[in-house]
Amino acid sequence: MARIDYDGVTAASFKAAREIPREGLGAWEEAVRRHLEPVRGMTVVDVGAGTGAFATAFCDWFAVQVVAVEPAAAMRALIPRRAGIEVREGHAASLPVPDDGADAAWLSTVTHHVPDLVAAAREIRRVLRPGAPVLIRNAFAGRGERLRIVRWFPETARLLDTYPSVEETCAAFAAAGFAMEALEPVPQADLASLAELLDRVDALRTADTLMRSLTDEEFDRGKERLREAVLADEAPVGADLTSSLDLLVLR
Repeated sequence: MARIDYDGVTAASFKAAREIPREGLGAWEEAVRRHLEPVRGMTVVDVGAGTGAFATAFCDWFAVQVVAVEPAAAMRALIPRRAGIEVREGHAASLPVPDDGADAAWLSTVTHHVPDLVAAAREIRRVLRPGAPVLIRNAFAGRGERLRIVRWFPETARLLDTYPSVEETCAAFAAAGFAMEALEPVPQADLASLAELLDRVDALRTADTLMRSLTDEEFDRGKERLREAVLADEAPVGADLTSSLDLLVLR
């Protein structure tokens, strides 16, 4: 299913390099709260839950029940086993959730791994109760200007342009009866300095889909740009340090 084979090494790198500290997700908590309108005890299906960072955040933020569906065994093994989270094997086009069994669907950096978005949208429609929202956190083709990784490693835009666009994603979900309700960029704060990004960049090469697309020469050039900025002790502007993904809401 995925563009990456999430084995044990990749899953560990993902958790170390790509999970955003909870304190860096304040803007996401606020954005999700507005669109989800959470009610204690409601059920959210986390499609492609990865290592469970958002599953645990949703439980803590909103006191909801999360069904964390993840196809990769190595990723599932890292999802915290705790009250409020039920971990299940599955993928976007085959969800182990009964008909009308969820009050919302959450997909975080998932849609570019899904080979058939129309089939996935149809399956999500099956498991959601009428009127329930789909919240998609992703990078979309043609909207990479807010991605920090594209700024430092511009060749990653080559792969990003193969991701589903907002229009393609909306069309796939429209075939299952969903309509776009909102689209907004949401910032996330996961780094305190460029030196921290430089420290993480090798792990990102393993765990990040866009970074894995780089040739060795492209990766080395980007890493050298970072190293030079760190050695020069340049104070990064906000755009150099922060990053935003889009939140697409359908209902």
